[in-house]
Amino acid sequence: MRRARTWLPGLLLVAPSIVAIGVFVYGMLGWNFRLAMTDKHTSRQQDEQFVGLENFIAIWDQPRWHLSVEHAIKFTVVFVVGALVLGWFLAFLMEKGIRGEGTFRTIYLFPMAVSFIATGIVWRWLMNSGVDERAVGLNRLFDAVGLPQWAWFRDQDWGMAAMAIPAVWQMSGYIMALFLAGFRGVPEELREAARVDGCTEWGVYRHVVLPLLRPVTLSALIILGHISLKVFDLIMAVSGKQIVTDVPAVFMWVTVFDSDDPAKGATIAAYIVLAVAIFVIPYLVWSVRKERDR
Repeated sequence: MRRARTWLPGLLLVAPSIVAIGVFVYGMLGWNFRLAMTDKHTSRQQDEQFVGLENFIAIWDQPRWHLSVEHAIKFTVVFVVGALVLGWFLAFLMEKGIRGEGTFRTIYLFPMAVSFIATGIVWRWLMNSGVDERAVGLNRLFDAVGLPQWAWFRDQDWGMAAMAIPAVWQMSGYIMALFLAGFRGVPEELREAARVDGCTEWGVYRHVVLPLLRPVTLSALIILGHISLKVFDLIMAVSGKQIVTDVPAVFMWVTVFDSDDPAKGATIAAYIVLAVAIFVIPYLVWSVRKERDR
């Protein structure tokens, strides 16, 4: 009873959250995987049969699935690399102690307060691919200075790279905040010791600062990676359900609500969950081991 008095109040306090997570997160995940292993290919079907991994294998025979996966990979690479590089560069500039740092921090972090829907609507206008008198947004600026106009997200080859630009704009400020906290967490004594040993300023960053930023970089990589793999609202706001910018989440929406194929849609959702798990689970295991070693 004495031991129960120490942990029972805390357990009762978090019990509603545990129940809600168990039902609406893990319960829904279990229901989705169960549906993905059935032959329910229409919502009007009353009885359903267990088919195992048949849907998971069959989907790889569809060209649209291959195209959506390819687009997701392109988007992820451009988004993750772009946000990491831009966020690190902004943090590097801020770390130097520029005048008006608080104002610049607010400006850089402001895009994160905007939803992906609002971001997509604005960038849809900015990346409008109209030509001549119909040119608007960035293309009108290019036309005014004599540069060729771009097709942006309507381009067959570079459409997904252009689609990642709004995401980079929105998340780079958040990555800047992570790296800036990492920069400020490096003891000044280590930097001074490196300078005394003859390191240039670039050498200090290369041999002292950057190695200490690896945990921050890993955290930023995990955050950006799982956002990019399940991106949906930004794609829908910018281009809608176009094949040229199709990703697994959009393909899932079309499959469930337009084609009325619950089992196939659940299969796509299961693949998205597994892809996110590949990013998140190793990070969680690493974090637990790191805490245990402390």
